[in-house]
Amino acid sequence: MLRDAIAAVQEKRQTRESHETLYRAVENLCVHKRGDDAFEDFRAGGDARSEKVLVELEKKKIGDSMVFLRTFDEVWGEYCAQALTLRSIFLYLDRARANGGGKASTLWDVSLRLFHEHLENSAKSVKGKVVRGLLDLIERERMGEKIDRALAKRVLRALSALGVYGEAFDTVFIEASQEFYRKEGNEYGAQTDVSDYLKHCERRLEEEAERCTNYLDASTARGLMRVCEQGLIEAHIGDILDKGFVDLMRQHRIDDLKRLHSLLARMDGLDRLSAAFVTYLKQQGTAIVKDDANDKEMVERLLAMKSAVDEVLNKSFGRSAADGSNDIFINGVKESFESFINCRQNVPAELIAKYIDSKLKSGNKGASEEELETTLDKALTLFRYIVGKDVFEGFYKKELAKRLLHAKSASIDAEKSMISKLKAECGSQFTQHLEGMFKDIDLSREIMQSFRQTFDDEALTKGIEMNVNVITQGCWPSYPVIDVNIPEQLAVLQEKFQDFYLGKHSGRQLTWQNSQGHCVLKARFGSGMKELSVSLFQCVVLMLFNDAEKLSYEDIASKSGLEEKELKRALQSLACAKVRILNKEPKSRDVNAGDVFEVNAALNERLFRIKVNSIQIKETTEENKQTMERVFQDRQQQVDAAIVRVMKTRKSLTHALLISELMAQLKFPTKASDLKKRIESLIEREYIERDREDAQKYNYLA
Repeated sequence: MLRDAIAAVQEKRQTRESHETLYRAVENLCVHKRGDDAFEDFRAGGDARSEKVLVELEKKKIGDSMVFLRTFDEVWGEYCAQALTLRSIFLYLDRARANGGGKASTLWDVSLRLFHEHLENSAKSVKGKVVRGLLDLIERERMGEKIDRALAKRVLRALSALGVYGEAFDTVFIEASQEFYRKEGNEYGAQTDVSDYLKHCERRLEEEAERCTNYLDASTARGLMRVCEQGLIEAHIGDILDKGFVDLMRQHRIDDLKRLHSLLARMDGLDRLSAAFVTYLKQQGTAIVKDDANDKEMVERLLAMKSAVDEVLNKSFGRSAADGSNDIFINGVKESFESFINCRQNVPAELIAKYIDSKLKSGNKGASEEELETTLDKALTLFRYIVGKDVFEGFYKKELAKRLLHAKSASIDAEKSMISKLKAECGSQFTQHLEGMFKDIDLSREIMQSFRQTFDDEALTKGIEMNVNVITQGCWPSYPVIDVNIPEQLAVLQEKFQDFYLGKHSGRQLTWQNSQGHCVLKARFGSGMKELSVSLFQCVVLMLFNDAEKLSYEDIASKSGLEEKELKRALQSLACAKVRILNKEPKSRDVNAGDVFEVNAALNERLFRIKVNSIQIKETTEENKQTMERVFQDRQQQVDAAIVRVMKTRKSLTHALLISELMAQLKFPTKASDLKKRIESLIEREYIERDREDAQKYNYLA
């Protein structure tokens, strides 16, 4: 009865007895110790069926791989359905064997094992055709053809269930995929630009990941993705970086750079990407810094470059990556900027100080305080990369002095905020003098209030309003003392102030810095009353014309008492500038002895207040040179102090070791030859001496 039922199920006929009757029959056999006979009948039926269907499938001459796969799928599906039906009939036996012999003895496992044996022995070509059909199916999909993924999934599950997936399909498939992507990488990489190639690689990886999810076994995913990455990316990293990275950076292709970073991160290629990134930054930055013809634009260009680099870091190179994989790029940016911003000694530090000066004077052209703060923060990022920060301090101090003395700061709050930023960056010693300058201005304001309360005499001042800044010599830049014959009205006020100040502060000395004085004069022209914003020297020259209509160069020189260089600067700004307060004969762009000057009565200027003292605010070449000399002198003192400090600690050192120690301690760039000069100077001043036995060795003299 059971044999007949097995045959009926396999031949797709209805069994004579119900399944319940057949189940009871199996149960009776097992109860009466005939279970082995029942199992043998089940095994024999399954063995015969699997052999028959596979032999029939092998005999079929099916050339189309898709048709063959569908046929195999149908055969396998019927076989599995029949095995499950028979298992339900022999369920009592199945449970008895499972309890006694382990899972491998279940009837389902027996059915799979029988099919596997015949697939390996009598129907080897079937297995080969199935694998070739699957490879063909997947290649069609890779070439853009839509395939029956459900079919592929069922067939692959069949191979997995039969235990032949790994050795029959997986190995062959990985090898075929490796060859496919090797060829495609070579062909596609040569034909397309880097941007399109990266998109293609990303798309291929997504396709393979989707393929693994949809129908391939999970065990295939790692090997498949690896050969895909090797063929498309790893083998072409050099070409990708050489051929397209610079263009991607120059064109600021954020998405493509992000794609490149993502692809290289898959195979530990970020070191090579970082190296290319650093090389690019150094080349671009060095070109900007060494372009001395465009020094005025250097800081703006560096800030634009830094802004672009930061965007690449944030959006493309995963600046906020939790795993720290972005650190290599952040360190690369730091290394690059430190390298090229110091390749031209002192100039970038000077220009950054002047850039900040321009922003603090203009208030960033009407921008809000928040925008001004942002601009200053950006400039400060460049300042951090500078090695010789003392050069920046020297120029910043000089420009700050001009802003404070000439009231050119757009915002005192912004000024103090900048000092706080520098203090946080470099320490209180760095900003000590800068903070002292602000204190002097605040104290001067209080002194002037007290002075005005003491001398509120209209007859004394004759309508002149005077403001004096008393500054401490040690905190401010040093200014040359230039003599000039101050007009009597101003001289009286100066004397009164001096008496007032020295009367309150005994033991102090006041030196008038005439070169830093500025005035506002009221003048009457043919077009009406105007106010002239001038320097003190320009004021002295102009007031001479209250008593004379025309004056020669020699007359002005003798009456003003100004030295030739300053007199020519003042006259040139008054008679040769765009707005001419004075007329000069003969007309020319230069002031020479013998020239004759008169007031330009026909001055027709729209503005009521005319600014003439811009020449006083602009930096001269000599001032620039003096600032650099002061920085150099400060550095010499620091070098001397460092040498004495090291020698006092070590007592005795060779020349090479001393130079090495100094290089490590000094915070600004210096040369070994300059250090040697300072060592010789200290030997002459008997701070240290050469060793009598070894000329390359120094001893400290207590």
